[in-house]
Amino acid sequence: MTLSDTTAGLLQIGLLVVLLAAVRVPLGDHVARTMSSARHLRVERAAYRVLRVDGDAETRWPVYALSVVAFSTVSVLFLYAFLRLQGFLPLSLGSAGMEPTQAWNTAVSFVTNTNWQSYSGESALGHLVQMAGLTVQNFLSAAVGLCVAVALVRGLVRSGDGTIGNFWVDLVRATVRILLPLAFLGALVLLLTGVVQNLSGATEYTTLTGGTQSIVGGPIASQEAVKVLGTNGGGFFNANSAHPFENPTAISNLVEVFLMLAIPFSLPRTYGTLVGDRRQGSAVLAVMAGIFAVSSAVTLWAETHALGAVPQAVGAAVEGKETRFGVWASALFATATTSTSTGAVNSFHDSYTALGGGALLVNMMLGEVTPGGVGSGLYGILVLAVITVFVGGLMVGRTPEFLGNGIGRREITLAALHLLATPFALLVGVAVALSSDATRSALLNSGPHGLTELLYAFTSAANNNGSAFAGISVNTPFYNTALGLAMVIGRFVPLILVLALAGSFSTQRTAAPTAGTLPTRTPTFAGMHAAVVVVVTGLTFFPALALGPLAEALA
Repeated sequence: MTLSDTTAGLLQIGLLVVLLAAVRVPLGDHVARTMSSARHLRVERAAYRVLRVDGDAETRWPVYALSVVAFSTVSVLFLYAFLRLQGFLPLSLGSAGMEPTQAWNTAVSFVTNTNWQSYSGESALGHLVQMAGLTVQNFLSAAVGLCVAVALVRGLVRSGDGTIGNFWVDLVRATVRILLPLAFLGALVLLLTGVVQNLSGATEYTTLTGGTQSIVGGPIASQEAVKVLGTNGGGFFNANSAHPFENPTAISNLVEVFLMLAIPFSLPRTYGTLVGDRRQGSAVLAVMAGIFAVSSAVTLWAETHALGAVPQAVGAAVEGKETRFGVWASALFATATTSTSTGAVNSFHDSYTALGGGALLVNMMLGEVTPGGVGSGLYGILVLAVITVFVGGLMVGRTPEFLGNGIGRREITLAALHLLATPFALLVGVAVALSSDATRSALLNSGPHGLTELLYAFTSAANNNGSAFAGISVNTPFYNTALGLAMVIGRFVPLILVLALAGSFSTQRTAAPTAGTLPTRTPTFAGMHAAVVVVVTGLTFFPALALGPLAEALA
């Protein structure tokens, strides 16, 4: 590693922090105003007429949850049909329809905001499916996560009426007023950095050796912008953000990292604004940013101080890193993509050191709440805040209340089930995959590294991340089906439990704080909150981590 790489990396990190600090307040306040406004835009009223919903009606949590599940189910069916019938559609570029299990996996993946890809986009999909199928779901799946987060916040601040909003209104607003304008601006910036945007098919080029290579163009910038802004991650090309058409320069790389983190790191401000106490949002932001900083430092240290003769000779673990970006920018991108639910990659995670790859794995196992995905990160960290209040109250004899809402048996049960849903899908999936020689044969490595490959795949699916450790052949009927099921469980079970928790809080009469109330906006509580995030994950996943990345590192 050269001094220039270190200097460039430090400058990028510093600039990233400045940019995130600059947009946090205006963006967070914009989301709060949008999701609480009583005014409907003309285009929104037109959408309500098409959907046949009353834009001013409020619903209780079962109706809200049913709307989310119904909308997502229809989205899966539509995208599945789109993928299966691709060969009969315009702009297919000669691509045939997807095999059934792969179409199921892909449809579920994009609707759940996972964007796991067991296919090569440039060779398996045409432009129409990429634009009208995948890119549309990039907007809608991100909007669903934002809707659920805002519904939970509403449940916390409402007193006794039992309503948490209207899903269809929230969905339209999140898409029209937040994601579409920001994605449009993001696409323009990416275009200026050199990201491709056209409707070109395959073009044959002569290589330096005299051979030929077929290169596909397409509507890449428009998909790339919402891919990272909505913490989706599915790339137009198989190489994802390591491909020069998706991510051509160090500037575009920094822009993509910024877009991944912009909304998730701004949502604590939204939360503080909506609950009427911005110090509450600042405490949540401190937890998110603190753990993100530690993870970034661990990953950077592991990749720049790698053990082994070759890494030490060249100064860093450069295998699998894109030379256009260097080790620092690659490690920063990897931390951002696994700390959010994005899953985009600009380097080969399977080539990371044992500790570096383990840190990326832990980022997802934390529930991707540091800062997490669009909406999902906020509601995940708030559920952990509920756990923290309950545990802290028991430890110091304080009343278990969160923003004036009592935390009783129902609330703590819902929060606990939320924490258990994803580990269940993850660990059961890994156990089933390890039980058969046929499924184990998909691993390209044996021993601890092979276990890490499998653990990473199910962690990515169950936490709706979508990044791949690679080193594992997942385009088989078993893995397409099993990983799809993990995505469904990891997305919708926690989501429904969050809405039930919001409904439970909304039926309570908000109580004024007393001397016995545990304050939840202090540095002390933020430290407890961070400890609960880390300890809960450690207790749940430490045995698996010990057999995988930790065993490999110690070896």
